[in-house]
Parts: sequence; structure tokens; C-alpha cells
Amino acid sequence: MLSEQVEQNLGNQMIKNIIGFLIFLLPAVMQAQYQTHLADIGDDYYLNPILAGDYPDPSIIRDGDTYYIVTSSFEYYPGLPIWQSKDLINWSAVTNALHIYLGSVWAPDLVKFNGKYYIYFPANDRIYVVWANSIEGPWSDPIDLKINNIDPGHVMADDSKRYLYSANGGYVPLSDDGLSVVGETIHVYDGWPVPREWTIECFCLEGPKLVKHGDYYYLTVAEGGTAGPVTGHMIVSARSETPFGPWENSPYNPIERTLDPSERWWSKGHGTLFEDANGDWWMLFHAYENGFYNMGRQTLLQPVEWTADGWFKTPDHVKTGQPIKRPDLKTVPTDFTLCDDFGGEFLKPHWKFFGEYDSSRFHLSGNSLVVKGKGQSTGNCSPLLCIPSDHSYTAEVEMQIEGKATGGLLLFYNNNFNSGILADSINILANLRGWQFVTEKDVIDQHVFLKLKNSKNTVDMYYSTDGENWFKIENSIEVSSMHHNVLSGFMSLRIGLCSIGEGRVTFKNFIYQPIQ
Repeated sequence: MLSEQVEQNLGNQMIKNIIGFLIFLLPAVMQAQYQTHLADIGDDYYLNPILAGDYPDPSIIRDGDTYYIVTSSFEYYPGLPIWQSKDLINWSAVTNALHIYLGSVWAPDLVKFNGKYYIYFPANDRIYVVWANSIEGPWSDPIDLKINNIDPGHVMADDSKRYLYSANGGYVPLSDDGLSVVGETIHVYDGWPVPREWTIECFCLEGPKLVKHGDYYYLTVAEGGTAGPVTGHMIVSARSETPFGPWENSPYNPIERTLDPSERWWSKGHGTLFEDANGDWWMLFHAYENGFYNMGRQTLLQPVEWTADGWFKTPDHVKTGQPIKRPDLKTVPTDFTLCDDFGGEFLKPHWKFFGEYDSSRFHLSGNSLVVKGKGQSTGNCSPLLCIPSDHSYTAEVEMQIEGKATGGLLLFYNNNFNSGILADSINILANLRGWQFVTEKDVIDQHVFLKLKNSKNTVDMYYSTDGENWFKIENSIEVSSMHHNVLSGFMSLRIGLCSIGEGRVTFKNFIYQPIQ
């Protein structure tokens, strides 16, 4: 009897151990599944995101057989980055449409009308527009439309008159050239009523995007709050026979929403409905990635289907976190890379300064980027930033220090929260969330190579005097919590090059490499 009880207890303990092991293993299994490479799913499928990293609030147009996306740029300047693609999967940077600092830039809307290009966008709760004759620019200086709101959405009526929706369900009439407002705001849409028992951040009706299909105009909006609980942000649609309402909510609302924290993509929202060159319909939107909030909101794509009674919805077989059938478009790979030898006359468009764009502060010469020092710390030096696109990666750069400058390689969220490895003329310094100190003394002579190795949010830091033999410093950092839900600001953790103090820093051979 005793032996049977012992066996039963051992059996129960074994079951508990197995269950515990599976619970421990599950996140790793899920993460391995999330990192499926395209080669593993076949040439006929793709896996979201189509723009990996911090590319929120995407707005898209089709211009012939080419597609263009613009996304929010917040405090990163030059702002309003424009991307292009032929197949909706492979994207390359084109240019930036905003060079004058206006503050934090949110949720733009890209439009082509009568041969001209327009981007309507908010900055500090005020809506502006820039325009150009070519998508490559030059783009105009921003024009203040004197609308105190956010998230503009352009629509053209059947008589070619133009209107601009914004958050909270109202619109204003625009002049024929689209560069001024010619009437008062008219409120016409109250949104889709979110069930009170759902877990959301706020009602927050925002991000209106409009398109006409058949006899109806379709208004797609975001509700539930763009961050906060992962189940909050959602995509909602309504339709009307006119661009002015009355709006009838879709019976398929919400079109997309995260239902459970176990999903790969969280806080799915801000959808744009569009038709490709073959007449197939798609929805572009953004979401946070489970476990990688600090990468920001990434750009996702998935097909939609039209019902017999004229509504659109996500096909039942399509799941955002699983392989999806590619668009029936010719695949056109791009050679876009974050790596930069700093050749040519102009800074590549994926680089942004934080909080300013002062073209007199830097220049390119002889495959080098020379940046004058600014400020006295990483928190006020306006670093030059780029967006990592992988969970794990290395970033390295060569530096020459002149005068009393300090140069560095950072992971940067904002002026108050950033960390990395730096060097003055003779010392290696560590910066851990603003705590900066010499960690290797008298080891260089004005010239050094620096490297960051980010392994799923744990970051080791290295230096080298020859670019081949690397020395790890004793200090490492953990960066998983450096994101909006903790720090606010709607930004992301970016790789930064900094030039601090008096003097200047010359950067060469920036190398970014994913770690599989």
C-alpha cells in the first residue's frame, strides 16, 4: 500500500515536472515560431511584418505599379519617411518629406491628387500639409491648416471636391488645391460602441482613412487606444453612400483586434484599406510584437475579402501571425540595408537626428560622416539614429575623436533613457541609463571601434583598437522595458551615433548585422 502511494506521488510529481518544463519551454518555442524565415515558408508566402521596426500609423498609395508608404516620425528628423515597393513585401527608403522641426509628428496621410503629392499630418495637436510635384521631392515647407486635432484622413467626393477627416469623427472642406481649409468642422461619426467589459486603454476614435469601393465610401478608424492593454487597439469600419455620412457600422467590427496576450501581434490598429494593381484588396496596419515592445509599432499587411452584401472583412483562414499568401505581383527584392560606408554627398534617408535637423552640424567627406559635438551628455546631444529590424543584432562603427569631444554608440529611447558605450580621446566610457563613467582607462589614442551586441534585449558592449580584436567591457544593459507603456512618447529603442562636447567625431563604416 505504501509503495503504491509512493509510486502515485512520484507519478504526480513527474507530471508536475513535465508541465513545469513545458510552461518554461513554451515562450522559447513561441519565439522560435515567431522568427520563422521566409525561406522556411516558401516563395509563395510572406510573414509579417513587411516593415520591421518602428514604422507606425502607415498610410499607403498606389501610383501605377509602385506603392508608397509614409509613417509617423515623432521626434526624429528629418521626418515623414517615404518608402517604395513594387510587390508590397520588399521596401526601400526614398526620401523624407519634412525638414523643419515642428515637434512630435503623428499619423500622416499620403495622397496623390491631380498629379501632385500631399502629406497631411499632425504635429503637437495641429494639422499641417506638405506637397510636391514628385514623390522624391523637393517637398514644400509645412503649411499650417489651423486645425487643432490629430490624424488627418483625406477624401475626394464624386464632384472632385476635397475634404479632410480627423480624430473624433469630424471633417472640414478643403480648397481645390488642398492647401487651406474653407469651412468649419462638421461632426458626423461617433464610432463603433466598444463593449464595456472589453479591456481597452480608452475609446480614442482616431486614424480615419477613407476609400470608395462600388457604391459606398468606407471609413476605417482605430479605437481602443494605441498602446496600453494588448487587447485595446482595434480596427473598425463603417460605410456611407456619401463621404459625409450617415455612417453605418460594419457587422464585422472589429475587423482586427488582438484577442489574447499569447498572440504574436499586440495592439493591432490604424488600418488603411487599399486595392492593388490586380484588383485585390488589402489592409495595412500596425502592431506591437509580443516580447519586443521596444521595437515600436511595426507595419503589417494582410488581405481582405468583400462579402456579398458589400462589407469587407479578414478572410477566415488568414491569421496575422502566420504565413500569408503573397500578393500576385512580381517579386522585386531590394538592396536596402542599415549598413553605411557614408559615401556620397547626402546622408541616407533612414538616418534621423533626435529633436532637430541642423544640416550645418554635419558633413560627408571621403567615406566619413563628421559630426560637431553638442551638449554635455547623451541626453542633450541630439544623436543620429536608425531603426533596428531584428530581435538580435550587432552594430559597430569606427570613430576618430577630435578636440574635447566624446563619441558613442547608443541604444536610445529619449533624452532621459538611453545607454551605450562611448569614448573620449583616451578612455572608454559606459553609460547605463544616464550613469556615465570611465570603464577602461588610457586604452586608446583618439581612434577606436565600438560595438553593441543585442541578444533579445540583453546588450553587451565592446571596443577595439584595430577593428579585429574586440574587448568586452564589464558593463552590460537590459533594455526590454524601454518602450511607450513605461516611458511614454510613442517612440522606440533605436541605434544611435553621438557626438558630445567641444570638438567633433568622425564616423566610418557603420555595420549592422542580424543575429539568427
